[in-house]
Amino acid sequence: MRPVHTYRLSGVAASIIALLAAALLGGCDLIRMKQAEELQETTRKSVARVKDTYLYQDELAGIATENLSKEDSVARVAAYINSWVRKQLLIGEALKTIDINEAEVERKVLDYRYSLIGYEYQNFYIKQNLDENVSEAEIEEYYQQHTDNFILKRNIVRGSFIIVPRSAPRTDRVKELMFSSKEKDLTELRSYCLSFSSAYHLPDSLWMEFDKLVVGSPLAEIPNKVQFLKTNPYYETSDNESLYFLKIDEYKISDNLSPIEFVRGEIRNIILNKRKVDLAKKLEDDVYENAAKRKDFEVFE
Repeated sequence: MRPVHTYRLSGVAASIIALLAAALLGGCDLIRMKQAEELQETTRKSVARVKDTYLYQDELAGIATENLSKEDSVARVAAYINSWVRKQLLIGEALKTIDINEAEVERKVLDYRYSLIGYEYQNFYIKQNLDENVSEAEIEEYYQQHTDNFILKRNIVRGSFIIVPRSAPRTDRVKELMFSSKEKDLTELRSYCLSFSSAYHLPDSLWMEFDKLVVGSPLAEIPNKVQFLKTNPYYETSDNESLYFLKIDEYKISDNLSPIEFVRGEIRNIILNKRKVDLAKKLEDDVYENAAKRKDFEVFE
């Protein structure tokens, strides 16, 4: 029987063999991963190609939503594919023409991604926490504190404006009804307008820009509207097709302070927008402070 010899490896030799074995195993894993990626690429269905870059069908998920018709879904997907092709072509031309700092581009892409995610979360948080009730006292307080922001840029009026065809019956009754304060006469005027008027605005509490009220009528061509409003509480005119009846109950001239009624909606939106900004800031501060307490982040020097 031949004697059995036992060999002892030095520590260095053993380490080298271990590293070679690890490298061999790692290489096998890399080969398998590469093969898996290549297999995945070959099994994915491509829908478009620009040179060596492909757009795959699974990347179109979510573009067409369930509430869309089949025709609208097809149109939206086609539009996306066309946009993708155009962008890839533009990117290709850019890479050939100018020196692109890839690291800077990647940083901007990440910043944009983080901004989108943060924006979506902010919107969710705001919808959950926004109080949309704005009291009249809040509107009044804001109005009084910011009167310089509510100077009129246009002449505004409260009143009536009625246009009727020349062929309409009882046109001589219109003025009488417009000046009456009796409820039955106002009801008759509304009924008359519904039956015969081609356009009308009846008296209410709303202020309107004078130019918008009389647009498309001979009154829109009046050269000095400020003087007109000051001297004509009632005015009638006509053209070849229509008769025009205007009654001004109240007016405000441009460059003066807006009545609060005219800017109430604007002020409400301003207050709500300020609340949204405050909520977004509160969310950011709360997330930061809670993370600091948990020591979820560190800033290294």
